[in-house]
Amino acid sequence: MPITSLDVARRAGVSQPTVSRALRDQRGVSASTRWRVRQAARELGYVPIQSGRALSTQTTGRVGIVSAELSNPFYPALIEPLHDTLANLGYRTILVTDRGDAPIELEPLIDGSLDGVILTTSERSSSLPNELERRGVPYVLINRQADEIEADCCVADNYAGSRDVADFLVRLGHTKIGAIYGPDSTSTGHERAIGFRQRLGQLGVSLDDRLIHEGPFTEKTGVDGFTAIYPHRPTAIFCGNDVIALGVRNAAEATGVRVPEELTIVGFDDIPMA
Repeated sequence: MPITSLDVARRAGVSQPTVSRALRDQRGVSASTRWRVRQAARELGYVPIQSGRALSTQTTGRVGIVSAELSNPFYPALIEPLHDTLANLGYRTILVTDRGDAPIELEPLIDGSLDGVILTTSERSSSLPNELERRGVPYVLINRQADEIEADCCVADNYAGSRDVADFLVRLGHTKIGAIYGPDSTSTGHERAIGFRQRLGQLGVSLDDRLIHEGPFTEKTGVDGFTAIYPHRPTAIFCGNDVIALGVRNAAEATGVRVPEELTIVGFDDIPMA
């Protein structure tokens, strides 16, 4: 049976109307009572329905999108069509930013104010999909997969894409190839690295450990990777995404390395800037 406000009231030792006022931050409820009610709600996993529309229709007309910082041009290009499609279906979108260096604030995603959540950035071991599942919040992953839970997802074939890159570079005659991967903690970084490495091995080309670098999907990773790798003179570098590739190109140009005459750079994602 679903947890109700009456269950919360019994746990907190207050009346049902007090539970409603406390969870809505209305006047007439002391700070200690509000804390006790919220603590009881958390312990029971109670999700209040917050909007008037929800009370009558059991929907809120809002969908949350969890995204990385929009400084990565991949995410605006992904979110804009999501927003437009949802708007055409009558939904408002609420954007929650995952900055990567701090936990995502969970409360706005599970407080009953959203009909569902779209996760566009999530680490393979993230607890967020499990928590949404536990709270009964509908969700879907885009561009990501989770290791420990079966969930609906919409992803590119990272293995096939990175294998195609390996084929392409070997066809061009490259044998001394570097790689700057995205974080292994993400499904995209992990799968692209595995697909590329496995295909090179099948083609008889080994990856020198000195020519491998890993980091976040940022231009800085590209710059740092180029600085670490290029002294060993690879003729080509595969980058885990286009943003990393832009960092490599900028670093190469800054040091006088001619692209593509002296160095072939390949990214992944096909963002407009690429």
